[in-house]
Amino acid sequence: MPVNSFENYPMSWKPSITNKNNSLYKELANLLEKDIKDGILKPGTMLPPQRELADYLDINLSTVSRAFKLCEQKGLIFGAVGRGTFVASDVTSSAVLLTRKGSKKLIEMGAIMPTVEPNQIVMQTFQRLLKEPEAHNILQYDLSEDNVMQKNAAAKWLLRSNYQANPERILFAAGGQNALAGILTSLFRCGDKIGTNEVIYPGIKSLASMLGIKLIPIPEKKEEPFAQTLCQVCKKEGVKGLYLIPDYHNPTTVTMDIHTRKEIAKVVQELDLIVIEDAINSLLKENPLPPIASYAKENVIYLSSVSKTLSPGLRIAFVSSPKKYYSELSFGFYNLNIMVSPFLIEATIRLIHSKEGEELLNARREHTRKRNLKLNEILHKYKILGDELCNFRWLILPEGFTGKSFELCAKNARVQLYCAERFVVGNSLVPAAVRIAVTAEQSDEDFELGLYRIKEILESKTEFTYF
Repeated sequence: MPVNSFENYPMSWKPSITNKNNSLYKELANLLEKDIKDGILKPGTMLPPQRELADYLDINLSTVSRAFKLCEQKGLIFGAVGRGTFVASDVTSSAVLLTRKGSKKLIEMGAIMPTVEPNQIVMQTFQRLLKEPEAHNILQYDLSEDNVMQKNAAAKWLLRSNYQANPERILFAAGGQNALAGILTSLFRCGDKIGTNEVIYPGIKSLASMLGIKLIPIPEKKEEPFAQTLCQVCKKEGVKGLYLIPDYHNPTTVTMDIHTRKEIAKVVQELDLIVIEDAINSLLKENPLPPIASYAKENVIYLSSVSKTLSPGLRIAFVSSPKKYYSELSFGFYNLNIMVSPFLIEATIRLIHSKEGEELLNARREHTRKRNLKLNEILHKYKILGDELCNFRWLILPEGFTGKSFELCAKNARVQLYCAERFVVGNSLVPAAVRIAVTAEQSDEDFELGLYRIKEILESKTEFTYF
């Protein structure tokens, strides 16, 4: 029997375990997951202390601890040292951001995708490649890590981002997400902690959740430098690594200044952290700043992909590794992929070496600039972060909206965009904001229409339905 009486005692969650024949901690974890997914426990809800819950259920404290740990590994709850355990802020938001075509047409301003037209250049490269006499060789098994010419070309591409990589320590992956999966599975284990921003790219969140890796949010404090806060949190939480996007941070569009990059590099070296620097957006900029990897080469894994700058169909990413991680990463990537498509690597390398690659990159930038000028014109009354070369923007919402409510309003207006709740880490405070993808919608007319519908919602604070 419970030590205390809970008849009139206020608790945020009072589960009832009816089946005590099965594993108790799994039964409790299933109940917690169900109540979260059914909306009984809302995002941000503080759960009862574990000892209190164990007394209420008349079970061992270790049973509650194991159940909570299981749910925490799934990303359902989040424990904060000295504060308690909370339902995760993003638990009701989907981590899948690529929309599927349905029966009703949505104006696509959610997923970050380049426009289609410049893909003609990529198609021409494919066609020329397949007409060559030895084309059959690039349709065979091949280990790209042995190809010096391809590695030199990859280093040349990374130099555009203001990073001088050692070609011998470059690995190829099947796109940025595949590269992240390879890094996490190679260098991190279930229960490890990775520090990152309070809102971040959902792809790292879903991967970490699947692998049982805990993301620790690093808050931005006006009263102290980010690197100082980062150092404090890493020491307190026992963080093993960091995931950072210094250029056009997804979703906030913020670009880290050079001083902060240098200070983070010092912290990283002092604490010997494994850093994943995601540079997928760096080449959207015409003059990128030197990356963090430039100042901490033996700690930073530098990741760049061509999906946003050349073509999403070129599922190729370049991973520049410190010497001490190279063997583990190479083995991990091999286990995940065996190999990366030689055909796609060769097509990408041809584009890098040709003037067509430059034309393609410039075409992407010019289209993004054109779209952003239109966005600035229509939504000029509102606070929107990001500049003319960023292919997504961060709209700070006026009072009365949450990100989630605005996403629903926009969807009723047949516009797809993504709320801040999709990006938030752990139990961080959810900003009232939405991300608008600038180049995803292929039609200029529909893009403009989508902006006017967003403006209409902002001005009237009313839900609309368009048929």
